[in-house]
Parts: sequence; C-alpha cells; structure tokens
Amino acid sequence: MTTTEDLIASAEAHSAHNYHPLPLVVASAEGAWMTDVEGRRYLDMLAGYSALNFGHGNRRLIDAAKEQLERVTLTSRAFYHDRFAEFCARLAELCGKDMVLPMNTGAEAVETAVKTARKWGYRVKGVPDGRARIVVARENFHGRTTTIISFSTDPEARADYGPYTPGFDIVPYGDLDALREAITDDTVAVLIEPIQGEAGVLVPPPGYLPGVRALTSDYNMLFIADEIQSGLGRTGRTFACEHEGVVPDVYVLGKALGGGVVPVSAVVADADVLGVFRPGEHGSTFGGNPLACAVALEVVAMLNTGEFQQRATELGEHLHAELGLLVGSGKVTEVRGRGLWAGVDIDPSCGTGREISEKLMDLGVLVKDTHGSTIRIAPPLVISKEDLDWGLDQLRSVLG
Repeated sequence: MTTTEDLIASAEAHSAHNYHPLPLVVASAEGAWMTDVEGRRYLDMLAGYSALNFGHGNRRLIDAAKEQLERVTLTSRAFYHDRFAEFCARLAELCGKDMVLPMNTGAEAVETAVKTARKWGYRVKGVPDGRARIVVARENFHGRTTTIISFSTDPEARADYGPYTPGFDIVPYGDLDALREAITDDTVAVLIEPIQGEAGVLVPPPGYLPGVRALTSDYNMLFIADEIQSGLGRTGRTFACEHEGVVPDVYVLGKALGGGVVPVSAVVADADVLGVFRPGEHGSTFGGNPLACAVALEVVAMLNTGEFQQRATELGEHLHAELGLLVGSGKVTEVRGRGLWAGVDIDPSCGTGREISEKLMDLGVLVKDTHGSTIRIAPPLVISKEDLDWGLDQLRSVLG
C-alpha cells in the first residue's frame, strides 16, 4: 500500500474513528513544509497545534535526540539519570519558578495540576477533605481524560463519558464578576487558558488575566495557567501571560516542550506548591525520561535566545495585518489571536471551516477547522515571510 487512497482506507479499517483527518498521508517533512506519499508538498500552517513551534526536523532537536538515543532513553523514576537535574533546573529558571514535575502529554500535565491544587488546598489552605473546588472557564480545552472532560462544555468531548468527576465550577471566559461569584471558602484554584485555543483562539479582554491574578491572591487560591498551546513562543512571548504582566502560581506546559520529537509536559511552580508531594503520591514511568529531557533542554536553550519569540512577534504582526484586511469583505467575519496564531471566522456564504480547510489542502496549504465556521492558523515559528505570504495568498484565492 503506497497510495493515499489505499493508506487511508487501511487506516479507516483498522483504527478507531476518533479523528476526522484531512485526506492526505504525510511521508516526510522539513521546516514548515510536509510532503505526502505521492510527492505533493504542503505548507504546514497548523504546526501540530503548536507542538511543532520550531518546525519539522529541526536540526538542533534531532541532533539532541540522536545523541541521547545512543546513550540511554529510559530509566524510570526508580533511578536518577544525568539529564534530569539540568532539565528541571533550566525549565524552572525559564519559568521563574523553583520546581518542575515532569509528565508526558498535555492532558497528564493538566491532571497533575488538578491533583496539585487539591493537595495544596488540603495541606496548605486547610480546606476540609473532599471539598476542594476549582473554577474553570466555558469553552475550555484542557485534554480528554475523564476528569478533564468532566468540566468541558463541548458536547462532542463530553457526551457518553459519565459519570463525571465533581469539584469544578464553570464560568464564562473573560468574566471577572462571574469568577468572583463562583469563589467559595473551598475554592483552591482557578484553571484557565490565557488564550483559548480549541475554542477558536479566543483572546480574553484587557485586564482579565490581571484580574484573575488579583482574585486568586486575595482569596488565597492558585492561579493555574494552561500554556500548553499558548506558551513557549507562540504568541511572541515565552508565555502568553506575559502580555499582561501576569505571573501565575502554576504553569502547565506541553506540546512545544518536546519540539515535535517526543511527548514532554510539565507542571512548574514554586516549592510551596509542588512541595506538597511526597514519594509515592504521584508519578509516571516515562515522565522526565532521558530522551525527553535531552530534547526539552534544547527547546529551553532555543527559547532563551529570544529568537523565536521575536519571529512570532514580527511575523504575527504581519499575519494579523493581512488577515484583518479580509474582515468586512463578506468572506471573513472576525479574526482573533496573538503572535503567530489566529482564529479566522469564515462567513457561512463561503463554506464551513472544514470545506475551506479542504480547499486550502488542494492548493497545498494545511490548516484545521474548529467549531464549524472557524479555521486556525498557527504555522511553525521558523516559517519564512515569503512562505507565509504564499499561504495567505491561497486563503484569499479560496475565499474568492
């Protein structure tokens, strides 16, 4: 089986249909470009939902992985290994925090943050056992485990998976008054995305993140920022919270932390938060493994140069200026985002988000739809301005 049709047919026959991919089969990739099994090239304007911030096959990351592959890839946490201490120290330093709790996937990191908040609530804040509550935002996307989908408002993510985990209060995103009203003596944390990605790249109103910071401080709660998609350079800053000068108590990181090479995630906080864990109370066989640490260390080193944040800022300004020209044209109703990240609402007269994504694919550009009428644009931060402009030209062509 070598053709697109044969490979897709085989995949559909032998894999669960929990995704609806665009109908292409990738065989290789480099930088911002992917090539399918028939040799057709596509400009990647999705970057693995920001997991590929540094591009496909980034030489620094591949070399770091290859070098580590020859030495040791896994020890489990039953032993220390010689990359672990440096990884934790460097990532903590990048975040301005004391400690790191490494995991693998973003959902694992969010689960870990939930457990951290509850344990902190009982051991530090003094909430009675079993009563800890966490405030979250509507339209959130934090992962797909049973606990996480219990506080999702997306019917597709949530339906048929009950009974659901209690302990969460859902309020409108961007609404500080609603957040304040949801707080009780048992509230231990507020968990939000600084920019909601899956919801369509929703940027909160000015002052919202500082307001969350003030409320969590005033009521002795943890501010947990899920920066899995928004963090590590995507918005033009290392963290999206930085745009409003906000420092959360807890960062939840993933996706780009593994550079698109291996899954790496982490919860990062100060010792008065992560210090609540004792041996045996939480863990992961693969969390913080040598291969993951080697790649993530290179990611941290690359971010420390500021190069990628600057690229996201400069190219992001250009991206939003060009997309903004489409608003009011009868083709696009709204554009949102920050840095090299945009949610584009397509006018229904032009087609659904899925239909626009398929038409763009036919022209050699890859994006992905969400919530029916929205397409998300998030190319690797290494994309050239010329390639970005070419991709935008294809979008204009599809919209007519």
